[in-house]
Amino acid sequence: MTTLRPDRPARPRAGNLRLFALLCPLFALLFAGVGGVVAAPVAIDGDFAAAIVVDAASGEVLMAKNPHERRPPASMTKMMTELVVLEKVAAGDLALSDPITVSGHAAKIGGSQVYLKDGETFTVEQLLEAVTIHSANDAATALAEYVAGSAEAFIELMNARAQELGMKDTVFHSCHGLPPARGQLSDISSAADMALLCKALLAHPESTRWASQAEAPFRGGEFTLHNPNGLVGKFPGLDGMKTGYTVPAGFCLTATAQQRGARLISVVMGAKSGKARSAETARLLTRGFAMYTQVKLIDSANKPLEAHVRVKGGSARDVVVAYAKSLSVLVLKASSGKVVLENQLPEKLTAPLRPGQVVGKAVAKLDGAVLGEVPIIAIEAVDRGSFFQRLFG
Repeated sequence: MTTLRPDRPARPRAGNLRLFALLCPLFALLFAGVGGVVAAPVAIDGDFAAAIVVDAASGEVLMAKNPHERRPPASMTKMMTELVVLEKVAAGDLALSDPITVSGHAAKIGGSQVYLKDGETFTVEQLLEAVTIHSANDAATALAEYVAGSAEAFIELMNARAQELGMKDTVFHSCHGLPPARGQLSDISSAADMALLCKALLAHPESTRWASQAEAPFRGGEFTLHNPNGLVGKFPGLDGMKTGYTVPAGFCLTATAQQRGARLISVVMGAKSGKARSAETARLLTRGFAMYTQVKLIDSANKPLEAHVRVKGGSARDVVVAYAKSLSVLVLKASSGKVVLENQLPEKLTAPLRPGQVVGKAVAKLDGAVLGEVPIIAIEAVDRGSFFQRLFG
């Protein structure tokens, strides 16, 4: 028999240590998704080499296949060009109305283009529209040269921003995503990194305003911009973001859509056709939105709380308070049981109080993150009390 000394813990036997080491992976598997541990993304497959579906608000990965496989992003590269320019606009370093004179170099860029001519002048906004809607390589180059002085200097800004966003699979070598010329290197990224980039771009409302347009006039109506994203105007709630295609990359699409208050980001890379990338994106987004459920926390407006709130210096010692309106939140089905409603009220209120006066708020939370809130109001008046009520209240 082993005697334990109070000041010396027993040493685990070697056999126990080996048993514990064998059981650890089993425990981890059994308790995955419990107690705040995020469950693994759902494995998916389809007509694509890599794909991912992400909750735009939380960044949680819902579904994935080869999310970090490094592949050419093709024209999805232009999302970073757009982001760098829009962030410069937001910082006040340039304006959407700034005029840009097209260089001879920009005018010679091939592939998808709006046929810019050397010496033509367009605004930053007009060229951004050409990039976002029409995927114009010449417009992307003109923007890069204007912002940084040269396309090469702009690419350095793109890579610096990618590092800041945590895009560890990404290196840009162009501002447009065209296949590299002899002696040049290809842009490289991953589905996970394209989702990160799309999430950053969503901070700028212009991005979805432009990307959700199927067509738009350019050059005073002489030219029409056509959006190659076949889901624009067809998939409910879809308002972005960027297609891509080259032979090495295959057909690619970073998409984002909003339904019932939830926003998803989907990335498909290496599809075999434009039709396939649209069909697979629609399938993944539909499946993603089906993973959510509406949780009703407050049934109706003016629903009283069970507990009354004490009133200091009033004609009554307490007051009935109520939720000002109903509250429902949209969450992943797997997390619906973890949503809590937190009533934030002071211990005492001070008279006088009027009906409808906001005295606090109810906050819906999931793992500490705020999902929604409604005011808590007094539903009856409480006048100032008499001298003795104020003295002893």
